[in-house]
Amino acid sequence: MHPLLGVLSGLVSGVIAGAFGVGGAILTTPAVQVLLGAPPIVAVGTPLPVIFPTTLSGSVAYRRAGEIDGRAVRWLSLPGAAAAALGALTTKVVNPHALLLATAVLICWQAILVGTGRGGLRQTAASEPSVPALILLGIVAGFASGLLGIGGGIVLVPGLNALLGMPLKRALGTSLVVIAFLVVPGTIVHALLGHIDWAIFGWLTIGVIPGAALGSRWTIRARERTLRLVVGSFLGVVAAAYGALEIHHLVG
Repeated sequence: MHPLLGVLSGLVSGVIAGAFGVGGAILTTPAVQVLLGAPPIVAVGTPLPVIFPTTLSGSVAYRRAGEIDGRAVRWLSLPGAAAAALGALTTKVVNPHALLLATAVLICWQAILVGTGRGGLRQTAASEPSVPALILLGIVAGFASGLLGIGGGIVLVPGLNALLGMPLKRALGTSLVVIAFLVVPGTIVHALLGHIDWAIFGWLTIGVIPGAALGSRWTIRARERTLRLVVGSFLGVVAAAYGALEIHHLVG
């Protein structure tokens, strides 16, 4: 049953990744540990290389629709990747539970802004996010990615849309591509340490490729208002889940 469960987990994760511009580890990490019986460290490491085929598959629909901002990808990716490496090194000196609780509060606030379409700047054809703003957002998302073991999309999407005013569909497509760069440091480290189960990676990949394609196509076709409500609700659920879990860890 493990191969079948792995493929199904990858399929659902791919749909989420393609639709919401995230890496999909929100689902694959617990799935690898709970459903497939892998040790916790393997559950953290194995989903990272799965993000590469996820991004490749999911970005096709966004690219065809012109919903990937190449300029933003360039200025977000390199600072983000460097910050991800720093975030990974910082895990030994920072309480990740307290930081993740603060992140959950921030995501909840951004979820409201995304869902309502309020806040931030309003991007026009003659107005794009500034380079310093993109670099700063890349650093924040990358640091969170390395420190918390997430793809970074839950920071990138609301940051690009609600704070920098990028249209939501373009923010989702751009985030999906940038994530592939943010997880490079973590993927290399976990691979060298033997924390990646390549069999599980294969099962997940079989599922995420069609899943990401389906999720991204739905997003491209969705109406703006519907998309805002769905993406805002998704971010809100993620924030609530993270917040509840971290409060439990801190109190317990």
